Amino acid sequence: MADIFEKCRNYKDAKIAMRMGIYGYFQPIESAQGPEVMLGGKKYIMAGSNNYLGLANDPEMKKAALEAVEKYGTGVAGSRLLNGNTKLADNLEAKLAKFKRKQAGLLFATGYQMNLGVVSCLIKKGDYAIVDKLDHASILDGIKMSEGEMVRFKHNDMADLERVLAKIPEDAGKLIIVDGVFSMEGDICPLPDIVKIGKKYGARIMVDDAHATGIIGKTGRGTCEHFGLENGEVDLIVGTCSKTFATVGGFVVGDEDIIHYMRHNARSQIFSASMPPSCIASITKALELIENDTSRRDNLFRLTAKLKKGLEELGYDLGTSTTPILPVHVGSNENCFKMWRALHEMGIFANPVISPAVPPGRALMRLTLMATHTDEHVQKIIDAFAQAGRSIGIIK
Repeated sequence: MADIFEKCRNYKDAKIAMRMGIYGYFQPIESAQGPEVMLGGKKYIMAGSNNYLGLANDPEMKKAALEAVEKYGTGVAGSRLLNGNTKLADNLEAKLAKFKRKQAGLLFATGYQMNLGVVSCLIKKGDYAIVDKLDHASILDGIKMSEGEMVRFKHNDMADLERVLAKIPEDAGKLIIVDGVFSMEGDICPLPDIVKIGKKYGARIMVDDAHATGIIGKTGRGTCEHFGLENGEVDLIVGTCSKTFATVGGFVVGDEDIIHYMRHNARSQIFSASMPPSCIASITKALELIENDTSRRDNLFRLTAKLKKGLEELGYDLGTSTTPILPVHVGSNENCFKMWRALHEMGIFANPVISPAVPPGRALMRLTLMATHTDEHVQKIIDAFAQAGRSIGIIK
């Protein structure tokens, strides 16, 4: 008889990497998510956090969280459908909807649960989800949980999107789902073209603004603002609260009747406990800070431009990113692990991304700065990449 645990005992890849000293995951950080972190009693420059605006350790954010704990306690002990709703959550949903120029909003406990819930409750038998091949895993998993069909098109390839849509039955329900900013490559979806093609084929459009909210657009409202598409051209905007909002959670905004349906049909929302009030208060404060002060975002882009210029001058391939996500392509998985180890030894915390998360031969170090980094931090990162890249043979 087969043992269901046999696959677990036969899984060796991570253990081999650990023994070789090139395992760069699940690193136990001993401090707050700041420009510098403590790991194993040693100080590292954090160059791999999604805390883009540096709000995770901001005094105002911490004060808002503490005040919420004092008033509401550490948790709500239930789903929002039953006993776990709070006025804090209702108010935040309204503020998120207003920020994104939509009628209504809905919160989820995590960004992953949000995409599972939104996608699986919308895509039913006979419906089609049309997704970019580099869309986030949570979107793909949401489709797998649905009763509908998934069709994928080549990354940011509008000719391929139209080819795919042309093959779908005309009377089928169609939802195009794209990341606004792609989490690994840092490039932005061509949303105006997607909107045009979607209208031609009667498809609805959903944009995941996880890495765009608070970052792109004149006032940080995300991809739709970036392209001047805030008049209903995009049906749903979703996002996570673990990046610029610096805590945890997920949200969707759209027309009131669509959000009302999700509130009562998205299983990952109905059957999960609500976010702790401290998280909701933190998100509310982060939204206020983003709306009232662009200096953090301005400094983030200034520092990113300096880092990008320095790495490109060294000879690194950074792809086509125009956002604070900088993918430093290093070639093979082996090169990626060697690069991680060399940077780690020099006190730089960066994230290794290998295939199958990226195409074979396109492994990369994913770099992201915070608005609270300094020019000195940036120069140290550049100097470390110079030394590491030359020692491995990636650059001359």
